[in-house]
Amino acid sequence: MSATIRDVAREAGVSVATVSRVLNGSGPVSDSARSRVERAARSLEYTPHGAARSLSTRRTLNLGVILPDLYGEFYSQVIRGMDSVTRKAGYHLLLSGSHADRTEVSAALRAMRGRVDGLILMSPDITPVELGQVVPATWPAVLVNSGPTNGRFDTLNVDNAGGSTAVVRHLGALGHERIGLIAGEAQNHDAQERREGYGRTLAALGLERRPEWEVEADFTKQGGYAAAQRLAGLAERPTAIFAANDSMAVGALSALQEAGLRVPEDVAVVGFDDVPIARYVTPPLSTVQVDLQGLGRRAVELLLLALQEGAAHEPRHEVVGTSLVVRRSCGAPREGGGEVSRWDGNGVRIFKP
Repeated sequence: MSATIRDVAREAGVSVATVSRVLNGSGPVSDSARSRVERAARSLEYTPHGAARSLSTRRTLNLGVILPDLYGEFYSQVIRGMDSVTRKAGYHLLLSGSHADRTEVSAALRAMRGRVDGLILMSPDITPVELGQVVPATWPAVLVNSGPTNGRFDTLNVDNAGGSTAVVRHLGALGHERIGLIAGEAQNHDAQERREGYGRTLAALGLERRPEWEVEADFTKQGGYAAAQRLAGLAERPTAIFAANDSMAVGALSALQEAGLRVPEDVAVVGFDDVPIARYVTPPLSTVQVDLQGLGRRAVELLLLALQEGAAHEPRHEVVGTSLVVRRSCGAPREGGGEVSRWDGNGVRIFKP
């Protein structure tokens, strides 16, 4: 049978209230009493009841995280970054995934009520206005990749347009005049911004934009595979394909190769995110690099800052920069174009938008 707080008080020869003050770090306690309580708690292997502690301190030391999914390299990297900061701060993460609409997010929030001190929410398929209607007003919250808000929440977004601009500029510099797009779903915030950056840059370069060269998919490998099959079957297919995330780009590589097309000799391919697998596919994938672990770390840092500042907190709105990492899937970059900013240690050229 587990030890109780009364057992610790009896062992230490103090009141239950004194044990509570020692364990919660609240109120004055003599050094002698504190030492006896800590010694008794260790001896009895006493673990404070989390719910009871949260009632007395009004803190759970838990941070809620709601993501569209908990699987795949993108989310695992983001969660890893979140966890590193959370543990150092003495908090824990409560994760909930597969929430793609307002009803599912509302259900997840109800399950977390009373169990978390604040919330990190990544739900790019839901508008910030809708999120504002379901997130309790008393909760500090950070919205990740959800677009602009009315200022109530902290926001952290990726420079989607800048990354897309870098891709199209680079492909244009390689001589590609027919650049296709495997876009994410229309209601997704990231997909919208990446598509807008693609279209604006084509126009700025004077390159043709055709509806049949733009295929919508669902950010999965299967979606990218099906989209690339459609593009490969066109009478006048694109000579380069920009996929709005790496999963779709990997699916596209497989479809193009099955269609007998060589990458990059016949069709160049570029992705977005730079998940770890990108450098290990054949050929290695050129992609827009986002510091995914850094994205997770910064989201937690913003939330902890909001918790620390309380009512005095002013919401922050930050954008995470991107870089274009050029690997073999788009062919050799043209020399002397003035775009190259640096080489990394693995012989990879890194461009900035």
